Amino acid sequence: MADATESFDFGKEPSGAARPASDSGKLAGIGHRARLRERLLTGGYDALADYEVLEYLLFAAIKQGDTKPIAKALIKQFGSLAGVLNADPKALQRVKGVGETSSAALKAVSIATRRMARSEVIKKPVLSSWDALIDYLAIDMAHLTVERVRVLYLDTRNRLIDDHHVGDGSIDEAAIHPREVIRRAMDVGATALILVHNHPSGSPEPSRADIQITKKIAEAGRLLGVTLHDHVIIGREGHVSLRAKGLI
Repeated sequence: MADATESFDFGKEPSGAARPASDSGKLAGIGHRARLRERLLTGGYDALADYEVLEYLLFAAIKQGDTKPIAKALIKQFGSLAGVLNADPKALQRVKGVGETSSAALKAVSIATRRMARSEVIKKPVLSSWDALIDYLAIDMAHLTVERVRVLYLDTRNRLIDDHHVGDGSIDEAAIHPREVIRRAMDVGATALILVHNHPSGSPEPSRADIQITKKIAEAGRLLGVTLHDHVIIGREGHVSLRAKGLI
């Protein structure tokens, strides 16, 4: 469904006789948008509810009309604000009232959020900015509907030099080959790495396969002088470090 494209005059309200009902409805909508904008600009972090944040984001794409029902429908469909922002644009457009322009606006916010989080990680020692790394990984992976495997390759100062998307699917030797992981480390000049993947189920607790592949990669790395710092599992319910669990 295409987005509405009509626009309001956001200037002063005209004076004079009573306005037609349709005009009154438009002015009420303008008033609601103005109040929401004021709360956004003057309030704190929690000034707006999640659906109100979506309402405001949709204002840019839907110039006229009430965006609250659309925002609430998006939250209901995808479970949370993060779920909406991480959803595929085509999936967003299956919600009544969301068109290509709206889904593109939400996608842009998602990209901006990821880039902000990534900027807190790039060119900094990863191990001394661990919380920023976890935030970046959670934003990028916690709401994925498929299991994704990544390897973060680090230099001698533990700065990120390569964020490699290995592939999608279960984390086992059919999807990720320990020797290939270490060979890439040699190719990019990495001396250490962090293995990362997500659990679409939500729980980040490691499986037997997670533990087994971690030990094999750690052993392959030891033979060639590449350190496996950690294996981090991301889920909607949080994250787990296999090193913190004593499994590396």
